[in-house]
Amino acid sequence: MSARLAMFDKLIAKGTNDPFVYYGRAMELRGLGRGEEALEAFAAMRETFTTYVPQYLMAGQLAAELGQYALAREVMEQGLVQAERAGDSHAHSELTSALTSLPAA
Repeated sequence: MSARLAMFDKLIAKGTNDPFVYYGRAMELRGLGRGEEALEAFAAMRETFTTYVPQYLMAGQLAAELGQYALAREVMEQGLVQAERAGDSHAHSELTSALTSLPAA
């Protein structure tokens, strides 16, 4: 286990409500090549921290990398809604671009 993953797990076990900790954990899993676990971590995060916009692009990109295009599209579309609600035009633009790069359904 990586030291960073251990640190994130420890913070989560202590009960942190900081979405960045959960995001960092999912990204660390992704970086370790544990894509399916990272997708599960992102899914759990979407249930708890729906308004944390950065997760949607990363989770969608990961789903696409794993060939799960329907999931990628669903996650990115959810992200568009959250980015719009947050007034985050940069994230909205990135998500729109990522969506158009996905293979047709």
